[in-house]
Amino acid sequence: MPVLVTSPLRELPSHNMDMDDKRRKQTKGSDLKSRLQRRSSQSPNTERLSPEEIILWSQSLERLLASKYGMTTFQTFLKSEFSDENIEFWLICEDYKKIKSSFRLSSRTKKIYKTYIEAEAPKEINIDHKTRDLIRRNVKTPTTVCFDEAQRIVYRLMEKDSYPRFLRSNIYRTLLDSASDYIKV
Repeated sequence: MPVLVTSPLRELPSHNMDMDDKRRKQTKGSDLKSRLQRRSSQSPNTERLSPEEIILWSQSLERLLASKYGMTTFQTFLKSEFSDENIEFWLICEDYKKIKSSFRLSSRTKKIYKTYIEAEAPKEINIDHKTRDLIRRNVKTPTTVCFDEAQRIVYRLMEKDSYPRFLRSNIYRTLLDSASDYIKV
């Protein structure tokens, strides 16, 4: 029978955690910049993120989400802020609309509802009570549009809140700096 062996707690050296966080953020930006520079010097056959594409992301959320790299970068940013349920829900709705099989539609509807819509769901999205009730009625007879209103709400929320924060974030600023360095060269 396994035995749990415990040892007395050792006192950890105290240090300023705020300073550590600040240093980590600074080095994180420079690490990202150096990775991007290494990536741009790789073989010309590899698909690369162009400086123009990075700049286009600032024009609209739609442009950002239309870009493969933009989508990935935005998802990374949202994960770092522990708010990635909105983009996950939006992407799942985009896939959901493409389902042709009624059996698959029904099972996916239940899964989406349990994961994102119902109260206390593991990745509950921020929608009003009226929309939540509408969806609860819609999922009884699922169609490809039963999550459309919630998807619109989530998109507007990302557009007005998450997207502007992304544009001010270290992640985007670092990419923008490396793009401008690339253009200057």
